[in-house]
Amino acid sequence: MVLDGRGESQTPEVSRWDEFRSHMPIASKWAYLDHAAVSPLPHPTCLVIQDWLRQAAEEAGTVWSHWVTQVERTREAVATVLNADVDEVALVANTTSGIHLVAEGFPWQSGDNVVTLADEFPSNLYPWMQLAERGVETRRVSVASPGSVLDEIQQACDARTRLVAISWVNFQTGWRLDLDSLVQMAHGQGILVFVDAIQGLGLFPVDVQKTPVDFLAADGHKWLLGPEGAGVFYMRREHLDRLRPVGIGWNSVVHRYDFSQIALHLRPAASRYEGGSLNMAGFLALGTSVRLLQAFGLTHRVSPLAEQVLQINRQCQDALRRQGAIVLERPQTHASGILLFQLPGHDPQAIRHRCWKAGVVVNCRGGAVRISPHAYVNQGDLDRLFAAVGAA
Repeated sequence: MVLDGRGESQTPEVSRWDEFRSHMPIASKWAYLDHAAVSPLPHPTCLVIQDWLRQAAEEAGTVWSHWVTQVERTREAVATVLNADVDEVALVANTTSGIHLVAEGFPWQSGDNVVTLADEFPSNLYPWMQLAERGVETRRVSVASPGSVLDEIQQACDARTRLVAISWVNFQTGWRLDLDSLVQMAHGQGILVFVDAIQGLGLFPVDVQKTPVDFLAADGHKWLLGPEGAGVFYMRREHLDRLRPVGIGWNSVVHRYDFSQIALHLRPAASRYEGGSLNMAGFLALGTSVRLLQAFGLTHRVSPLAEQVLQINRQCQDALRRQGAIVLERPQTHASGILLFQLPGHDPQAIRHRCWKAGVVVNCRGGAVRISPHAYVNQGDLDRLFAAVGAA
């Protein structure tokens, strides 16, 4: 049973998370603690994909308009989670696709620069680095400690910095950035902000009205519990005409269903960046998963899902330390769904292998074991983890 900070049982919350767990088929086999890599699909999401397969085989194009309508519900659900206007949301293949919309579409001039962190996930480095052929410098900031990241980013910026591109949650350390402070700092210097939100969106609330990031992208296959190949891209409406549309196609124009009319009248929305046919099954599935998370409390203001995961990780942190592990410490204001630990004298990959043999799925990053539980993980899952670590 998960306890609150006073050691008292939280029966209503346990009931809620047991219900959430009932929607996760993987829980019957694995203690799954690797949502920072690839998440399992909820049962309702699986049913939607199965229904799409049946329709695709038996009905095909006769139900295409129905699929389009349901995909628009996905866009609406994502917009609600972000507190964005629906016209500010594009549906994209993955985080990388969203990054490329900015990297390739921004009106760069030779001598401009982008500031990012040296330990970003490769997808948030390579598209910016490729801009060197256009005379744009990518400044990769190495930070002495996560707590100094904002200061060091600010020091790397100058009058030619056009964009700060950074992850909300670092995939290796699990450090969750203070987006409010970052945006305030950058905008105060006339610099735009791109956020790779894949390791936070679906778990932590983000309100793009309160925290006015300029661009944001995330694939759905981590904390959003969606399938791979279905992601989201957000851009503030004021930047709609700032980016040169990349990948223009029939779906980019106002008259997209009138193939006899050839006129480049772009849709007055972020959907102009979608180009061609969408991954229907993937976005139907993603929408189902997003609505499931909303049903369990995810909003742009609060998220009991995040509170539960942070409590699970605090419990793991205490138990692992009692087993002799070294746990990467972070203030709770910067904690995320990711927790890393090392066991002195033991190879992290060997611990990962032992866990897998015990039915516990973890991962390794940065020379440490990485665990990343979602809110449906229960005490039995954690006990299996502790037993596997203790046997190392």
